[in-house]
Amino acid sequence: MRTARTMPKIVMPDWPLIWKDKYILALSIFLQLALALFFGHYYDMRIFMATGYLVSSSQNPYIAQDLSGVFNNLSFQGITTIGYPPPWALVLGLIYRVTYPLTHNLLIYNLFIKIPIIAANICLAYLTSKILIRLGAKAKVCQRAWRIMLMSPFLLYFSSAWGQFDSIVALLALSAMLMLESGKVTTSAIMLAAAISFKPTASPLLLVAFAYLSGKSLRQTLQFFAVCLAGIVLFCCVPFMVLGWSPDPILLNWNAHFTVAGGMSVLTFYELLKNSYYLPGSWWLLGLAWIPALMIAMLQMRRGIIGFKDLLKKSTAVILVFFLTRAWLSEPNIILVFPLVLILTAAGQLNSKALNAVWILPLIFTVFNGSLPQLFFPSMPGIMEKMLKVEENFRTFRLIAKTLTVIPWQIAGWWIVADCFRSNPDLVVKNWK
Repeated sequence: MRTARTMPKIVMPDWPLIWKDKYILALSIFLQLALALFFGHYYDMRIFMATGYLVSSSQNPYIAQDLSGVFNNLSFQGITTIGYPPPWALVLGLIYRVTYPLTHNLLIYNLFIKIPIIAANICLAYLTSKILIRLGAKAKVCQRAWRIMLMSPFLLYFSSAWGQFDSIVALLALSAMLMLESGKVTTSAIMLAAAISFKPTASPLLLVAFAYLSGKSLRQTLQFFAVCLAGIVLFCCVPFMVLGWSPDPILLNWNAHFTVAGGMSVLTFYELLKNSYYLPGSWWLLGLAWIPALMIAMLQMRRGIIGFKDLLKKSTAVILVFFLTRAWLSEPNIILVFPLVLILTAAGQLNSKALNAVWILPLIFTVFNGSLPQLFFPSMPGIMEKMLKVEENFRTFRLIAKTLTVIPWQIAGWWIVADCFRSNPDLVVKNWK
């Protein structure tokens, strides 16, 4: 006879400790709004701005156009199209409609594109604290994690300043794992479908959900994947049919994400050797190395997942396996694992060195990646161009430094993976407990 699962005792939050830090919250919001107004990545923000206009004017955002006349800015000539599923494009269309036609100001438009990202950052801070409370962490530990999420240079740089929306993906994915542990299978499936539909970087969590549910209930497993699949179809496919967008540009370039090598991936040295990002001929098969890697990770979870801590550990491990074996890994993508590693560190499951590696190494890498000058695009394009010209004189040095930075990232990443797959007793983490 089956017995009801004993749920872990939930300690009520000591919210007064957090609300004492209302000035930290206010400072975080102020900093994020300031960064969001004046900074934005030259490549990503131009595409986001262009996508907003195309969606708002009922055009296909997956077909490139010259929009220099729309924005009275020559930098909008010859830009590529958005490379993400429809949900973020739809959000951008709504933001364009309520901002740029009224202000005709790129800085204001730039700011409003980042409002959902800033909101996600703040929600992530509270969700991180809530999960730590659920795991039985002390109030001061929860408070410190909350502060880190609000004031992390890593998070502020790549989200509020750069303009990437991985915080939204992280918020939805982490919420999905919390709902899964709480037994809310349908809600969890919808949230994970939404996370994957914003960015497929969250898709490895499907393997974690399968490992977690398959040992418990066949009915719940089928329910989860049926709802999740329906959600992905709704979020990713239905907009093409309803809005009349042709999927041909995507179908013709289905392997675009597998044919480039660089970023914080293990193949970042390829640019130094070949002076190109593109993998020639059958070399693009290296872009599929994550498939056998995830299969091996799945074997590591064959005994199932027990408890919320184990669920979070396996989620961290599987996402990192995916990231560490991809041919291309953008620095902002690491936002997805940042709150997971923070929670596991605060809960005594990982050494604090793991947390430091996750946020420090991407910041070091981005300096050599030439991303910093590009953030001046919306406010000081002249300064951006001068800085990029200066950096070009040190291109070989930058490429070598990028390659060398990836080495400790790979070592730290695989170390975290091994730690998360290993059954460790709680650690006594210095400065946390």
